[in-house]
Amino acid sequence: MVTTHARGLLAGRGKVKTCDRTMNTRSPPTLAEQLAAAHDWWREAGVDSQFADEPRNWLERPLEKPAEAPQAAAPVKLAAPTLPPFGGPPPSWPQTLAEFAPWWIAGEQLDTGGSGPRLAPRGMAGAELMILVPMPEEADRDRLLSGQQGQLIANMLAAMGIAEDAAYLASALPRHARHPDWQALADRQLGEIVAHHVNLVAPKRLLVLGRAMLPLFGHDPAQAGANPRRIEVQGCGAPALASFGPEALLHTPRFRAGLWRGWLEWTGGAE
Repeated sequence: MVTTHARGLLAGRGKVKTCDRTMNTRSPPTLAEQLAAAHDWWREAGVDSQFADEPRNWLERPLEKPAEAPQAAAPVKLAAPTLPPFGGPPPSWPQTLAEFAPWWIAGEQLDTGGSGPRLAPRGMAGAELMILVPMPEEADRDRLLSGQQGQLIANMLAAMGIAEDAAYLASALPRHARHPDWQALADRQLGEIVAHHVNLVAPKRLLVLGRAMLPLFGHDPAQAGANPRRIEVQGCGAPALASFGPEALLHTPRFRAGLWRGWLEWTGGAE
């Protein structure tokens, strides 16, 4: 027999079950409802603004996009101008020593640039010794090697036992130049002109004073040692000895001593 108390409990249980069934059947909130609820929660928490660490000027107008600069045209590479050879074609060169000096000082295609006048060589054909220097002295005006370098060479000739009128003095350049590019000069056939000059003189020996101008003769100056050495001048049959230039010989006694030893060994005068 069910008591009145039991009926009440049974009735209460039924109501609870009925309530639970009603809650479980409710549909989940939509995305809009979830967002609205989140906004309400933050608003009630007192957060209603967005903050950033860096300040920003909200009144600043956006910058206009700069116009694109026109692309620069690719640089045009210009070929280096080809310089004409010195002296013109070899068949036009003088064929006698008497014709060489006027051509050397006045030939239009022979000027290598520089300062001072163009000066002729001095001496006679068939000389005992031909001395070739790079260029006239800076102070030369009327005569080749008229200054200290010329005096040094005169003293050398006296020590060698060669009269000055038995020697032939010449320069590879017709006028003085500060810093000549000897390789570029060689490429423009200056070496061939020098060899032609030597052949016109036909000396017994050739003394080249200036190692920097060795490219004119097909030699590398970097390969030259500290002592004078014998060289072969292309296109020329005269035996040749190369040493330092007159300026270096003037200011360096050991260079003069080395040249003297090399000369004695070359000529057989060494003891």
